[in-house]
Amino acid sequence: MHDMKYILERTEGKKRDYQRYNFTQQENDALKTFFDLAQEFDSIEDFYNLCVAIPKSFFNLEACLYVVDPKTNKLELMAKTEDGKYELKTPPPDFIKPAEKPYYTERDSLVLTIRGKEPLIEKLPFEVKDDVLGLLEIYPVKDIGEHRELFFQKYANRIGFNIHNRFLVEKNIEHLNFIRSLVVDIEHNIIVPNMVYKLFLRGLRRKIEKNIEMEKEFFEKSTAGKCDEACMRNYLKELADINQGLTGELENIEKHYKNMSLFIETLFRKSHFDQGRLTLRTKPCNMKKDVVQPQLERYLEQLKKMGISVDDRFSGIPDAEVITVVDVGLMAQVYANLFSNAVKYTQEIVTASGERKKYISYGHEIIKDFFGPGRDGVKFNVFSTGPHIPPEERDKLFDEKYRGSNALDKPGTGHGLSFIKNAVEIHGGVVGYEPTEYGNNFYFILPK
Repeated sequence: MHDMKYILERTEGKKRDYQRYNFTQQENDALKTFFDLAQEFDSIEDFYNLCVAIPKSFFNLEACLYVVDPKTNKLELMAKTEDGKYELKTPPPDFIKPAEKPYYTERDSLVLTIRGKEPLIEKLPFEVKDDVLGLLEIYPVKDIGEHRELFFQKYANRIGFNIHNRFLVEKNIEHLNFIRSLVVDIEHNIIVPNMVYKLFLRGLRRKIEKNIEMEKEFFEKSTAGKCDEACMRNYLKELADINQGLTGELENIEKHYKNMSLFIETLFRKSHFDQGRLTLRTKPCNMKKDVVQPQLERYLEQLKKMGISVDDRFSGIPDAEVITVVDVGLMAQVYANLFSNAVKYTQEIVTASGERKKYISYGHEIIKDFFGPGRDGVKFNVFSTGPHIPPEERDKLFDEKYRGSNALDKPGTGHGLSFIKNAVEIHGGVVGYEPTEYGNNFYFILPK
């Protein structure tokens, strides 16, 4: 942070600069219009169009704006004044490249390099070379003179500052949205399930209290000489039953602890918060043993209470080793969300033979060349019985906060399926839904 003396010195310096620039009324009006409308237009696309509209409107010059696409880290044509001449989202021609100074090209155009704010370059959500954010091409001009060239150079600087600020704002908004989304995941997969510990601990306490009661009773009877061999056998049997129950409670706590530790490690990674997106830590794993079954076990009791049976034949190959390189924590949450949805939305159906059924199933299959020649995919799915999702809703199922008409009376945020989409896509996979006989099939396909 600078003091007032420095600010005043910079202000005086700028006053002298503008006196030296001696911009014309037309040039000053162009800059003021740019500044005013840059604040008015919210979308980045509108701002890009504004950048080329100023040269056209004030100086009757055509213009092309090339900007680094944050998704590809490459310069692409983002806006133009001439229809049909150049294709948007295409790279600049070979003779248009970044340079230290403005230069003229073989097609009578002036090219100005657009740069970002050097101290904040590292804050951008993508990498740039030599602070270059884009290029502004203005034509037709053989030589517009040093004065007008200086004006357009200063104009390109203003474009650079605005683009940089917009990128930073967009990054911060995405970062905040991601953190909000992560909070929902933490609540859904950690805070709410963590309440189960109360039940396990309550069960442990009851059994320990029973042991203490037996210990006291046994002491009193044995001291009074009232515990014969039959009495001893009863105590031993009851003690064995209690110990078996304690062992069961301990196993439940250990399983729950293992699952919670996995989710905590996955959701609270520093890299998530630093980068504002989910980050991967992949390793080879047995999808059925390491990912699917632990999550299914978490929901078995709830499925049972809802009268939902489980067909766990895993595509007819229950012992198959499906080794996949994935982030185990994220994939575990994918299945947690799928099984959680199955608990809420599975409904009874009547088969062609008149049999009533209410069940879920899960599986996998290899899809040959799904990701291109020689690049097979593995399709994993969770199926549940019930009426099909209406066709008009299917394309929106994986959108953030979208809830289908069948979900309006059920608790939820509409976040689960969008999390699945995000987690699968950063693995290089795709998600989908398909109506099948007797119900609904949600699936995702990963590279094999």
